[in-house]
Amino acid sequence: MNKIFTHSICAFIFIIFLVAKLSAQQTTISGTVSDKTSKEKLAGVTVTVRGGQATSTDAYGHFSFKTTRQKPFTLVISYVGYQTLEQQITGSSTDLSFELQQQGILGQEVVVAASRTPERILESPVSIERVSATAIQQAAAPSFYEALANLKGVEMSTQSLTFQSINTRGFNTNGNERFNQFVDGMDNQAPGLNFSIANIVGLTELDIDNAELLPGASSALYGSGGINGTLLMTSKSPFTYQGLSVQLKTGLNHVNDPQQKASVYNDYSMRYAKAFNNRFAFKVDFSYLKANDWQARNYTDYDRLNNVTKAGTRTTDPNYDGVNVYGDEINTTFGATAGFLNGQTVSRTGYNENALVDYGTKSIKTLGALHYKFNDNLEAIAQADYGIGTSVYTGSDRYSLKNFTLGQYKLEVKGTDFFLRGYTTQERSGDAYNATALGTLINEEWKPSTTWFTQYATAYNVARLGGQTDAAAQQIARSTADAGRPQPGSTAFQALKDDVTSKTIGPGGGAKFNDKSNLYNAEGMYNFSKLLNNVVDILVGANYRIYKLHSDGTLFDDLTRSININEVGAYAQINKKLFDDKLKLTGSIRYDKNQNFDGKFTPRISGVYTIAPNNNIRVSYQTGYRNPTTQNQYIDLLVRTNTRIIGGLPELLDKYNLNTNKGYTLQSFQQFSATGNPAVLQPYTFGKFNPESVQAYEVGYKGLITNKLLIDAYYYYNQYKNFISNIILIQNPTPGNPVGLANYQVFSTYANNPAKVKTDGFAVGLDYQLYKLNLTGNVSYNKLSSASNGYINQYNTPEYRYNLGINSSNIYKNIGFNVQYRWQEQFLWESPFATGTVPAFGTVDAQVSYKINPAKCTVKVGGSNILNKYYVTSYGNPQIGAVYYVSLLFDQLLK
Repeated sequence: MNKIFTHSICAFIFIIFLVAKLSAQQTTISGTVSDKTSKEKLAGVTVTVRGGQATSTDAYGHFSFKTTRQKPFTLVISYVGYQTLEQQITGSSTDLSFELQQQGILGQEVVVAASRTPERILESPVSIERVSATAIQQAAAPSFYEALANLKGVEMSTQSLTFQSINTRGFNTNGNERFNQFVDGMDNQAPGLNFSIANIVGLTELDIDNAELLPGASSALYGSGGINGTLLMTSKSPFTYQGLSVQLKTGLNHVNDPQQKASVYNDYSMRYAKAFNNRFAFKVDFSYLKANDWQARNYTDYDRLNNVTKAGTRTTDPNYDGVNVYGDEINTTFGATAGFLNGQTVSRTGYNENALVDYGTKSIKTLGALHYKFNDNLEAIAQADYGIGTSVYTGSDRYSLKNFTLGQYKLEVKGTDFFLRGYTTQERSGDAYNATALGTLINEEWKPSTTWFTQYATAYNVARLGGQTDAAAQQIARSTADAGRPQPGSTAFQALKDDVTSKTIGPGGGAKFNDKSNLYNAEGMYNFSKLLNNVVDILVGANYRIYKLHSDGTLFDDLTRSININEVGAYAQINKKLFDDKLKLTGSIRYDKNQNFDGKFTPRISGVYTIAPNNNIRVSYQTGYRNPTTQNQYIDLLVRTNTRIIGGLPELLDKYNLNTNKGYTLQSFQQFSATGNPAVLQPYTFGKFNPESVQAYEVGYKGLITNKLLIDAYYYYNQYKNFISNIILIQNPTPGNPVGLANYQVFSTYANNPAKVKTDGFAVGLDYQLYKLNLTGNVSYNKLSSASNGYINQYNTPEYRYNLGINSSNIYKNIGFNVQYRWQEQFLWESPFATGTVPAFGTVDAQVSYKINPAKCTVKVGGSNILNKYYVTSYGNPQIGAVYYVSLLFDQLLK
């Protein structure tokens, strides 16, 4: 491990022991919380010293912690579905007993993500969504991650059964680089491949305590990447949740799928946790999922030069290029020496994706953690998360992530007012490969394109001289050139596939990646509020990060060199309540510096005003930013014979002479292709490559009406500067020679859009409690209000989407249910892979559960997309059908 990283960890631990030594005299607070009617002990109840420490009850309703507050002080006891109780403590503070009355009280959840300090969700200075452990257990979707799509303003791109990417407020992409995800404080993004992998490897469903989602800019507290939103997922403490939990889930998918038979979906998970003397605790998690994946079967004819679809098929279009067909990207335009084919463009015959990609989806997740409490306010954690998975990801091409692994390893010490944390993310691409390259290289190994096109031209001309029509001659020519071509399922085809996928992409002449990139991160935060007697709340924090890229030239420009990227950041926040606590003002600022770019300040200021009890108006101005990702900076990937993706740093542009032998803009080259007039060609000049930033304005209202109806609404306006966009350039590889359709190189790279990109939108959410029913609904609107100026901005967001739901955890004699309906309208999807229209769709998820208390078991029957109406979330990705399942949860809670 890097020396700086190791020294930082040692310094952090030393500081912690010093703080523990100097801690003030503390008062122990302990007791139990139960239901007033049933007398059942309640787990997960939040117990807070007003203005101070907070904890939660364990599985038997017991809590115990210490505070430096002197008596008298007030305890606040809150729990979803129960009326909040406040009790002033003047005498004994141990062996307390509290009973909560069930009542339709919404908006009482305590959140941390919005300000990095505990606060009621009603009082959050910015928009925030929270999903509790109870809500996760009641989710209708097969996995909690899929259920996040029901949250207000959330959109999801599904690339495979176990690979979903979530986003908020526009610019949705398959990797979603503008959206941060953290698991127990660790950045969940793969350092090399740049996508978040929370639902491939990460927390198991049994170990998730809660998830908090911040739509909109959040860089002021969470750094680069959170320009559109941040998701924080927290696992369960082994002190609070002890015992053995086992869940067995099995089901079916591909029901009524015209391409394949229904197949089994299995998902098994286990968690065990144990605490000793309330000082030492450990937990272990394991989950295993196996299923047949959704298949991408979009065979629409695609014009890659113009990024538009065509009305053709392999039979009718000699230059057919199917969206999910690979190898047919290779084409040639015949010249005068080709006789009747002069001026005709012909592509090779490709292979459908299902012949190339490994659809045997699997996911294995493991977690182990050791916790030690020095006292009730100081805890040390050593944690290891490791997972291996096989899935499919859509980037510039479709990638088969076969045996992809990722490990995250953390050391942390935390108290009520601070944390010090160091972790590393270790990514290994395993047997992952590029499906597009695989199709192309199988063709080339079987028969080189020079030979194939020669045979095609000869057969075509012979057929035309024999009196055949153009269409008939095209078919004869293709059959002749394809004679003996290995077919999927044959021994010859499998041998070629195995050979190509065993060799590395680029220098190795194959399709396999060899990425072993690592991330090292050290960070800390301290809250000075208590030292200031809570007159004003001040917290500060900092982090140091190192990316170590290692792909052996298969992904990055690191074949002959090592690439390290260093980042440093620091932030401070202050908040103060005024006017009898009716107004809370919060201000924060962060500074970050990446070695390749200028430093960046990102301020945030917000105000929350209580217009009536449990009714608050919030206003905020905040800035967000993101450094270009590791791929935005250093990628160097040959994706087709004449097409390469390169990073936007000057050294990559110089490597391919794009500053001296300038590339032409795609739009001007398209005009040249149509007219043959070289005067329309426009060379592109690169400017300075900068981090992207956004100025985000938001006004919102969150209020509780008659303790039954919770309303949350907001309007936002975003203005982006230096927006990082894709740009496609056509370069003449031999300057001075005439530019021709068969004489060019294509580069896809990254540059800042010089125009200010503007978006705006709103969302409204309603939650209503009626008897034992929870009725939910939300609608969101997002709009891009500026032109692309020739840059591919990839907004990829429908203007309108809405969700409707009804659920109950116990509607009658331990029977619960949940029904969710989700709809979104048609929209245009743009990406380096393909651009096309995603049709509107609506889908229903539902489940019914029955709790068997004596056996400590819960049986659940449900499904996602239960009406089985196949749909796609993003162009070029697979169609998603129903998953029907039954699960059995055994939860043995040990004291």
